[in-house]
Amino acid sequence: MFNIPNPDHRNPSTRPDLSNVIFLKNDVASSLIEVGDFTYYDDEGFRPAFEQANVKYLYGPQRLIIGRFTAIGPGATFLMPGGNHPMIGPSTYPFTMFGGTWAENTLETFMSIQQSGDTVIGNDVWVGREATIMPSVTVADGAVIGAHSVVTKDVAPYEIVAGNPARTIRRRFNDEDIARLTAAKWWDWPIEKITEHAATIMSGTPNEIEQLASN
Repeated sequence: MFNIPNPDHRNPSTRPDLSNVIFLKNDVASSLIEVGDFTYYDDEGFRPAFEQANVKYLYGPQRLIIGRFTAIGPGATFLMPGGNHPMIGPSTYPFTMFGGTWAENTLETFMSIQQSGDTVIGNDVWVGREATIMPSVTVADGAVIGAHSVVTKDVAPYEIVAGNPARTIRRRFNDEDIARLTAAKWWDWPIEKITEHAATIMSGTPNEIEQLASN
């Protein structure tokens, strides 16, 4: 019998030094946020719920989608498209937001503005402390976001980015190995298989992961 954390528990560990680590899917209520199993947030400082403290302008219909086995550092922030101001004309002022005659006169214009898509964070992603993810960005599987980075554009699989705006530092593997890893999708294996081969998942080669995926 395996002794592993329960993904349906908010606090996965009884260790006092990990009391601020939460399995994130158990801390969100909004239907606009989707989080996979075993993804955790380091809630340093025990601030308000993640969706209030870390996800801004979540008005919909765009969603925040986060995969499995992703690690999110303290203070990471996700800015959603609801915070965007119109930039199709001379002014970026959000007249519609204040209601009344301003809203009546601008609602049609506001509704005609092309809305961007969901914000997507893949599987096995590491989002560093106080990183900011801008609206509608996709961070692909296996990527790493440096601390305090501002991510303004999509991040490729197994790419390391950092800075403001975030720029590519390096890729963790070559093209062939990245293709192997993204095809293997270890994060979707049965949890028993993941547990048995956790050491290889942490330190093995893409070839070993590929072989395990085929068994």
